[in-house]
Amino acid sequence: MATGTEPQPRTGDHGVHDASRAAITARHLRTDRWWLAPAGTAAGLLAFIVYSTWRAFANADYYAAPYVSPFYSPCLAENCVPMKGGPNWEIFGSWWGLSPALLILIFPLGFRLTCYYYRKAYYRSFWASPPACAVAEAHKTYTGETRFPLILQNIHRYFFYAAVPVAGILTYDTVLAFRDETYAWGHMGLGTIVFLVNIVLIWAYTFSCHSCRHIVGGRLRHFSKHPVRYRLWGWVGKLNARHMQLAWASLISVALADFYVYLVASGVFDDPRLF
Repeated sequence: MATGTEPQPRTGDHGVHDASRAAITARHLRTDRWWLAPAGTAAGLLAFIVYSTWRAFANADYYAAPYVSPFYSPCLAENCVPMKGGPNWEIFGSWWGLSPALLILIFPLGFRLTCYYYRKAYYRSFWASPPACAVAEAHKTYTGETRFPLILQNIHRYFFYAAVPVAGILTYDTVLAFRDETYAWGHMGLGTIVFLVNIVLIWAYTFSCHSCRHIVGGRLRHFSKHPVRYRLWGWVGKLNARHMQLAWASLISVALADFYVYLVASGVFDDPRLF
C-alpha cells in the first residue's frame, strides 16, 4: 500500500531507474568488495589481448621443430616459415605481407569473443553492464543484443563450426610434437607435455560450449528415443557446468604454449628432452 513516503525515481532516469522499477536511490546495497571480480577479469583479459596482439603481429619465432605456435597454425600464407610435416598451406600468395597469424586467429578469437561466458565477462568488466550482481549499470538505456554490433553475437554457433577444425589441426600439431628435431618419432620433450595439456583444455572448452550442447541434444522432444544423443548431451552438460573454468584454463594454456614456442625458437633455452 502506497503511503506517499516512498523514494521517487530521479528525474531523467531510464533503464534500471525507470519509473516502472523499484524506487531505490542507492546505487547498490552490497557491502562486500564486489568490484574485485570484474577488475580481476578485466586485468586477465587485457593481459591476454596485449600478449596475443604482440605475438600475432610479431611474425617471428613461431616455429621450433617440432613445435609450431597455436597462434600460427595452420599457416596459410606464402611467407610462412617452412614447417616440415606440419600444416603449412600456402593458400594466400605473396601478396599477403602481414603476419600469417592474422589469417587464422580470427576463427578461435571469434569463437571466444562470442562465447556466452566471455560475453558476460567483458560486458561486466569493460562495459559495466552490469558490473556485478545487484549493482546497477551506469548506462541509461539497455537494448541487450538486439542492435548492431552486439546482434552479431548470434553467429557464435558458426564460429563453433570453424573452431572445431582448428582444434583438430592443433591436435595434429600435438601428435607431431612426439618427433625430435630430426623429425624422428619417439621423442617427448617438455614442449610435448605443454602441447598435450593445451589441446586437452582446448577440446574440453570447445565441447563445453553452449552451442555444442544444443547441437548434441537440442530440439529433441523425447530423449528416450535418442539414447546416444542423450548420453552425449549428459557428458557435454557436465563439461558445460565448468565452462567458465575451462574458458580461463584454455585461454592461459594456449598463451603458454605459444610463449613456450617463442622461448625455444628465440634461443632462450633448448627444449628439455624427457626421452
